[in-house]
Amino acid sequence: GHIGLDVGLKAYLTDSFGKSIENPRWFKAMQKKLAREQRRLSRKMPKSNRREKHCVKTARVHAKIVNKRKDFQHKLAYHLCLENSVIVVEKLKIKNMTKNRRLSKAISDASWGRFFKMLKYKAPLFGGQLIKVPTFYPSSQTCSCCGYKNPITKDLGVREWICPQCHTYHDRDANAAKNILKKGLEMLK
Repeated sequence: GHIGLDVGLKAYLTDSFGKSIENPRWFKAMQKKLAREQRRLSRKMPKSNRREKHCVKTARVHAKIVNKRKDFQHKLAYHLCLENSVIVVEKLKIKNMTKNRRLSKAISDASWGRFFKMLKYKAPLFGGQLIKVPTFYPSSQTCSCCGYKNPITKDLGVREWICPQCHTYHDRDANAAKNILKKGLEMLK
């Protein structure tokens, strides 16, 4: 089948069927433990054996975060590639997105860039392909039924809306995923 994916911070991704996968937020979950280990490390004397041992302990927490994130992404990418012959995602400028100081940590934790790389190499292994839709395509603002462009959805706080033209109810992310799929299939033709 064909599937469109809209990635986000609230839900890790929402597909064109309206199904969303929760964002595990591995860094946030382990942040307290990491902070505690880093505090303990900072109290150790430089070049001491205890400091060396604690460096390893702190590194283990970092590694655990990375490994949990990778495991989640590999499994998710595998299932998506196994079930779909065409996967369409939005081309994101992640470097620009991380310039937002409030969201940079959450965006880095989501690690969409690595997830898209996984999809890119896994899809051909299953006989499928990954298509990237241009960054500035208004996927959230356009009604996936009639094509009406709704200006109120520029506000990110608007999570649900009803199209004034065809009166269809839209969930912001699911609607965006449908539009991403539609645009991707147009590009494929």
